Amino acid sequence: MAKRAGWLGRLGSRLSRMEARLDERRAEVEAEAAAHPAEPVVAAAEELVPVPAPGRPAAPARPDPVTVIPWGMRVAAEASWRLLLLAGMLWVLMKVISEVRLVVLAFAAALLVTALLQPFVVRLRRLGLPRGLATAVTAILGFVVIGLVGWFVVWQVMENLDDLSNRLREGINELKTWALDSPFHVTEKQINDIAKNLSETIGTNTEEITSAGLQGVTVLVEVLTGMLLAMFSTLFLLYDGKRIWHWVLGLVPAAARPGLAGAGPRAWRTLTAYVRGTVLVALIDAVFIGLGLYFLDVTMAVPLAVFIFLFAFIPLVGAVVSGALAVVVALVTQGPFIALMVLVVVLAVQQIEGHVLQPFILGRAVRVHPLAVVLSVAAGGLIAGIGGAVVAVPLVAVTNTVVGYLRAHARELHPGGPVGSGPSPHGATALTVAEPAGGPESGREAGDDQRA
Repeated sequence: MAKRAGWLGRLGSRLSRMEARLDERRAEVEAEAAAHPAEPVVAAAEELVPVPAPGRPAAPARPDPVTVIPWGMRVAAEASWRLLLLAGMLWVLMKVISEVRLVVLAFAAALLVTALLQPFVVRLRRLGLPRGLATAVTAILGFVVIGLVGWFVVWQVMENLDDLSNRLREGINELKTWALDSPFHVTEKQINDIAKNLSETIGTNTEEITSAGLQGVTVLVEVLTGMLLAMFSTLFLLYDGKRIWHWVLGLVPAAARPGLAGAGPRAWRTLTAYVRGTVLVALIDAVFIGLGLYFLDVTMAVPLAVFIFLFAFIPLVGAVVSGALAVVVALVTQGPFIALMVLVVVLAVQQIEGHVLQPFILGRAVRVHPLAVVLSVAAGGLIAGIGGAVVAVPLVAVTNTVVGYLRAHARELHPGGPVGSGPSPHGATALTVAEPAGGPESGREAGDDQRA
């Protein structure tokens, strides 16, 4: 017990001496602070740099990671995620369109037919007819004309089908005779073997041919459904198109509404000019090529002329396909010389169309670069077949008109700055901007003034 009391006494004396020393040190620090007042510390968002120990070299400060990455890589990184976002959006849009392709193509066809028929509605309204009656008269006459054209084509094909099959049989016999007399030393046994293999191939693939026929029936049902949807859509677009457009504008944000309201009528004028010009050019092609086929005594000259008119709505590809079809029919029915003359007629009319008719009739309203035409037709065909190829070029023409108008509209709203320059640099691409004269405080004051 005595030892414990002695140990506690020594501990208490040591604590007392430490307290006395701390009081002395505190008094010395206060005296030095009173003799040499310290400068005010600037409270800023600066990092405290550690003071290296004496005799040890200072460690280099690590730079900001953003400043280490090259400017081009930063721009590429920020552009990449935006492009990925756009690509994802386009992919989702394409998937949605592929799922409802029939509805989309029917509505696109309705827009094209409406662009063709709307001027007649306007003229009937000017003559004093009510809107409903003018729309009904125009729609009925338009659908009747389209139906008569389709009936005429089917009727002509059925009327000349026997003649075409007889001519085809004669052409095959002539080709067989020419092959036997040709310098290629083709024997009759080889020709018979080819015919036998062809018949066997057809016999072994009967199931595939049957399934193709059933698929053709399904396609026919889809085509009829699409035609009915296009007819109803055309009727409502003719009658209530302006109100539908105003409803679409109501879905757009208010900031973008003035620009889109100005771009819409211009896009519609472009579409109308394209449809009118294409119909006129296709009619001229069909008439002149049909006359050439008629004077050359080619079988089914009138149906071929109608096919040329219909295929003219597919830019570039349609002219090639319809011309090749006319040449093949002439070759089978009339021989090589007539086929060569048909080829000359087709090429002459198509050259006049490409260099004279389209620039004169379509003009600058729907001017699209040939490369854009080829790529758009190819993309439309891959996405939606023949319907996509028909709709691709007017879609590109309308998009070109809308983009051009929106750029001009943005230039009018911001006459002093570049169009589409976007906001000031931020994020990973933002570099350290030079401070204005007067240091950071003056920069903060300028920012406060701008906000005020």
